[in-house]
Amino acid sequence: MTELRTLKVALLGCGNVGAQVARILIEDADTLAARAGAKLQLSGIAVRNVHAQRDVDLPQELFTTDADTLVKDADLVIELMGGIEPARTLILSALRNGACVVTGNKALVAQDGPTLHEEADKAGVQLSYEAAVAGAIPILRPIRDSLAGDRITRVLGIVNGTTNFILDQMDTTGAQFADALAEAQRLGYAEADPTADVEGHDAAAKAAILASLSFHTRFALENVHCEGITSVTAADIAAAKDAGFVIKLLAIAEKLNVADTETGGGEGVSVRVHPTLLPREHPLAAVHGAFNAVFIEAENAGELMFYGQGAGGTPTASAVLGDLVSAARSLVLGGPGRTETTTGQVSALPIDAAVTSYYIGLDVADQPGVLARIAQLFAEHGVSIEIMRQTIHRDAESNVESAELRIVTHRASEAALAATVEAVKGLDVINSVTSVLRVEGV
Repeated sequence: MTELRTLKVALLGCGNVGAQVARILIEDADTLAARAGAKLQLSGIAVRNVHAQRDVDLPQELFTTDADTLVKDADLVIELMGGIEPARTLILSALRNGACVVTGNKALVAQDGPTLHEEADKAGVQLSYEAAVAGAIPILRPIRDSLAGDRITRVLGIVNGTTNFILDQMDTTGAQFADALAEAQRLGYAEADPTADVEGHDAAAKAAILASLSFHTRFALENVHCEGITSVTAADIAAAKDAGFVIKLLAIAEKLNVADTETGGGEGVSVRVHPTLLPREHPLAAVHGAFNAVFIEAENAGELMFYGQGAGGTPTASAVLGDLVSAARSLVLGGPGRTETTTGQVSALPIDAAVTSYYIGLDVADQPGVLARIAQLFAEHGVSIEIMRQTIHRDAESNVESAELRIVTHRASEAALAATVEAVKGLDVINSVTSVLRVEGV
């Protein structure tokens, strides 16, 4: 029997995911060797503190603080440090030394993906980052490989488990945002500083990656319109629920043409992250807790949905090891590493060009002609109303009646919808605009 080749694997970072990757590499060495066609030898683990307490019991001799030397002697490098530096420098060093790289660093890939891919192309090695989006869910490889013969038109994703847990708690229990966030932190779903999650930055980085692979064009973080969930109130959740919707933080990437965008010519891609109302019968509406899901629409395949755990040490480690085995096979078999395809080169559209529907909550005077005036104003701006519901309220102290209007529009350009809302605010019969949220799936 032919002796298998040995490939040295350098691991950068030993946090929750890194520790599980190291454990699997050691415990499942024989299985991984059979699948990769080579022995995957964990040559070292670069960490800041070699004596830190860790959840997984790993051989102490594997730990080092000398990441530079570890990388230069490796055939395969797994980067799970996070952040931009020193991760970027170490990955570039690995690629230039002919090592394949597997990373879960969504922020770095979203910011510097073009540079990293360029270096991988030059060296003829593989750069993989399945773990950077949606944890254990195999989504990037299906987009890149399985759908390579199709045209993706739209991607909708719940790609941040923290925000999905918070919004799900608000929907199912009636909790306020602050209370749902506190529960997420207690359970370990949210960090002590949850800014990256609740402000949408984490989802925006993943949206840039999904858009780049789906539309064969390199999109950066700066191309993503980003809004978080901190302004979503329990009243918004309750009103959406009453109207048959659920609110989710969605990462959306979709191709639009001139007829849709009214921008004056050509195709473009809208990439955005924001709270979104979905009909409760939509497949993404049933994604609960900290789970993730990505919904894809393609010309020939139709509608596809990928669902699973979007975070956690063991699930994310599964995605890392999948990339590692694939990269090892490429080294064993020879030939250039698998790279991204950037043949589309479509432009990134501003948020004003996005095509969506709006849910608008209005507190208005309860008097004749109000509905007609509002409907006329919408028509003047070229925005069609699909649903309008009215509820009468009486103030207990003043005994004055007012009406709450809930309007769902047909799809129109963001620019037209935003202009409509601004015009509505100027009507003398409007007490306040209580909520404005985008709607998908109607």
